[in-house]
Amino acid sequence: MAKEKKSELMIVSAEVVRSKIYVIRGQRVMLDADLAQIYGYTTKTLNQQVKRNIEKFEGDEFMFQLTEDEWTNLKSQIVTSSLEWGGIRYRPYAFTEQGIYMLMTVLKGDLAVRQSRAL
Repeated sequence: MAKEKKSELMIVSAEVVRSKIYVIRGQRVMLDADLAQIYGYTTKTLNQQVKRNIEKFEGDEFMFQLTEDEWTNLKSQIVTSSLEWGGIRYRPYAFTEQGIYMLMTVLKGDLAVRQSRAL
């Protein structure tokens, strides 16, 4: 089971969630780092959980990795963000609405359960 950050046990508001939704490839998506923050995980741990359950996420209708151009374009559009842009080594994964629902089935912990209910 992945370890949660105990200092962030607050339910995220609808406004915060809406601010973390982007349109990429014509789909409304949320990035792995934003979802990790919402669920109280590190991005690395969230992506590890996905990789352990990759059969649930196969196909672009669940998630996809941003291309270099998409990532560069998105960074240039975001003026203020909670993501720590300088420390990212890999292009982020984007989760569609279906992918977020699937993510809810693989994440464990009190905060993940509470956030899933709130979303």
